[in-house]
Amino acid sequence: MPAQLSHQDLSAMLADRLGATAALVEAVRGDADLLAATVGAAVRTAESIRNGGTLFICGNGGSAGEATHLSGELIGPFLNKTRNPIPAVALGFDTSALTAVANDFSFDEIFSRPLTALARPGDVLWALSTSGRSPNIVRVLEGAAERRVLSVLLTGARHADLLAPADILLSVPSRETPRIQELHLVLGHFLCEAVEALAAS
Repeated sequence: MPAQLSHQDLSAMLADRLGATAALVEAVRGDADLLAATVGAAVRTAESIRNGGTLFICGNGGSAGEATHLSGELIGPFLNKTRNPIPAVALGFDTSALTAVANDFSFDEIFSRPLTALARPGDVLWALSTSGRSPNIVRVLEGAAERRVLSVLLTGARHADLLAPADILLSVPSRETPRIQELHLVLGHFLCEAVEALAAS
């Protein structure tokens, strides 16, 4: 039988989680380098869109859900309901292509192969990985460099063995996956709002 949690226990757990998220928000607010990098990612993404580029977004697990969330915010309206759609593609959601690549090549290639097929120089990639060490994220970032695609990596606290090469690194100062994902959504929503304001017509 699982341990029974009282209403008081659950209330304390909720307060603790909210406090942890609030503390992380404050840490990010105070990180001038992270804020500058985030603004830079927004500006460069908007420049690409204005020049006819496409934004590609990818991640695994919960980060895959965030990838489709963010692409949906840009294709549909985010705040501006009168603008044209912004070209944004969440990689890894064509099940036939995904399973074929994973089966015939490697799961490590599920993002990089479609990026190679679809991306052009000057496009942008947003990759989400709480660890920064997922092999398929490392590979898609390498593929972005090969295709001359600007890469932005949203990840957690920097690891000494960070493997993923990115042009812009947005590193949330936490090693707790749920908290990192929460802040990735906050930063992602800012990126969408800024790109919408700078690039949409």
